[in-house]
Order: sequence, then C-alpha cells, then structure tokens
Amino acid sequence: MKYLKLIRYQNLLMLALMQLIFRYGFLELQNVPLALADWHYFLLVLATTSIAAGGYIINNIFDVETDMENKPENVIIGKTISEAKAYNLYIGFTIIGVITGFYLSNVIDKPGFASLFIIIAATLYFYATSLKQSLLIGNFIVAFLLSFSVLIIGFFDLYPVTFEENRPVMGLLFGILLDYAIFAFSINFIREIVKDLEGVEGDLNQGINTLPIAFGVKRTTKLVFVLSFAPLVCIVNYVYTNLFVSSLFFGTLYGIIFIMAPLLYFTAKIWTAKNTIDFQHLSSVLKWILFFGILSIVVISLNIKYNA
Repeated sequence: MKYLKLIRYQNLLMLALMQLIFRYGFLELQNVPLALADWHYFLLVLATTSIAAGGYIINNIFDVETDMENKPENVIIGKTISEAKAYNLYIGFTIIGVITGFYLSNVIDKPGFASLFIIIAATLYFYATSLKQSLLIGNFIVAFLLSFSVLIIGFFDLYPVTFEENRPVMGLLFGILLDYAIFAFSINFIREIVKDLEGVEGDLNQGINTLPIAFGVKRTTKLVFVLSFAPLVCIVNYVYTNLFVSSLFFGTLYGIIFIMAPLLYFTAKIWTAKNTIDFQHLSSVLKWILFFGILSIVVISLNIKYNA
C-alpha cells in the first residue's frame, strides 16, 4: 500500500480512466479510422501513467519537508520508503514511460513524437525541483500536463491517419478533444491554486512563493472566485450551443446536474472559505467536476447516437 500511496494511485487511475473513456466512449463510436490497435493504445496509457507516476515520486522526494508541515500523516519517504529506493522507482517509471513512448512513436511512423514523452518527463522533474517554487508557474505546468494527456490521444490516434479526404471530420474530433483539454486545464489550474490555499502554512515555512503567500489568503480566495466564472460561463455557453440547441436532452441534463451545478456550488463556497478544511472540501469538489466533465463525452456520444 505504501508504494501505491507514493505514486498516488487514485490520480493515476483517474488519468488512465480518462484516456480510456476518450478512446472507447468517444473515438470508437465515431466512424473514423484510428491509428493505434487496442494493445498499442493500452501502451499509450501505460506510457502516460508511468511518466505521471515518476512525476509524483520525484515530487514527493522534494516535498518531504513541506508535507511534514502540511500533511505529516501522508509522508512516506524517509519513513516507510527510503529516499534511495524512491529515486530508483522514479528512474524506473520514467524509463518505462519514455521507452514505451519511443516504441509507439515508431509504430505510427512519427519517431519525432518520442520527444513529447522526454519533454513531459523533464518538465515534471524541473517542476518538482525548482519551478514549483515560482509564482503560478507550477500551477500552470500541472494544469497543462493534465490537459496535454487529452491532446496526446489526438496526436497518436487521429493525426497519423488524417488525410485530405477525412481532414474535416478528423479536425472536428480533434477540436472536441481540444475543448475537453481546455476544460481540464481551467478546472485543474483553479484546483492547484486551491491546494496552495490549503497548504499555505507549510509552503510559507519552506519559502515557496505561491499565490496565497504573495497576495494573502483572503485576496487569493476572491481571485479564485473571479476565475471560477470563466469555466462556468464557457460551460453554460457550450451546453446551450452544442447540446440544448441540438435537442440533446440527456447531454444537457447531465451537464446541468453534474458540471454546472457543482461549479456554481464551488463559486458560492469559495467566497466564504477560510480554513484548511474548507479548501480541502473545495479541492475535492473540483476533482469531481473534472471527473464528471470527462465522463460527459460518453453521455453526449451516446445521446447523439441514439438521438439520430
């Protein structure tokens, strides 16, 4: 169990589930060719989750002192797993991810795509060692890497089999993936700031320059309140324009109940949030919004299929 906690298996399972949902709950339902065979696609999921696991490990290694301040009960390195063993695990997971990515890049005859996995792994390392301490840069990187795990599906499964004849359809599908990537980025970016609010005391003692430390907890909560309107307005517009107008009843209902309503709840609660418990709760709310938002692609796809 200690090893599962080290790699934050819940987050890895969510990442894997997200990529499987987009393949088998969306792309497989479309009448288009896909570049990856099923087992190759599972290797893509393995590559992304392995690199993410390595990122979590290296982050835990450099976060020991901060976690001792914020969440001492969750500290694993130095207690149940030695730092040397953690480094070995980090190297192992990262190598698995990069080598698998290199193999898949050659499978689709795009060897240059292997650099994507190297860049992601390197970014996670620099995030853990230095970039995390820079104002907002760390938040941006974490949010971007999650959104890129959606886009990479398009790069490996759609782009290699895109030709002049099917370019409009493939462009539409890639555009949908981009919409979801932007959604994932916006929600996760806000969540990263909320997590900074949650761990402000430990970050302050370790000299990490987060937004709550630079601007204060109260001002940051108000800023998050304002920021939350951006995805809310976009989602309302998206649901109305693409679902309600198209008479996709179940997709519209799902969007209102499982995405818009929780996001409205978050917006209302962040205004009065003050302590760690409040921020922990709101961070969990955003995590569920992200999950249900990704799951909406299945609901919408099935609604379109059976509404046609």
